[in-house]
Amino acid sequence: MTRQFHEHQHDEMVHSHEHVHIVHHVKGGPGGEVEHLVAVHTHEHNHPAVSHAHAPHENPQREHEHEGHIHDHAHPSAS
Repeated sequence: MTRQFHEHQHDEMVHSHEHVHIVHHVKGGPGGEVEHLVAVHTHEHNHPAVSHAHAPHENPQREHEHEGHIHDHAHPSAS
């Protein structure tokens, strides 16, 4: 089954949802061991307008919450 990718536009938006951050903590030791620490928080942030193409969403809100994205923590609703 071949999925069709359709070019489409997402308007800019400001919203809030839970963010999960993974921090690499260098424990040191002979092997330079690293562990992953998890931090979770919620804050308002923005997404600029974007035009792109991809396979159709099944649940856009749920999928967005699990996608990696970058924003400026100093100005999360204006970056």
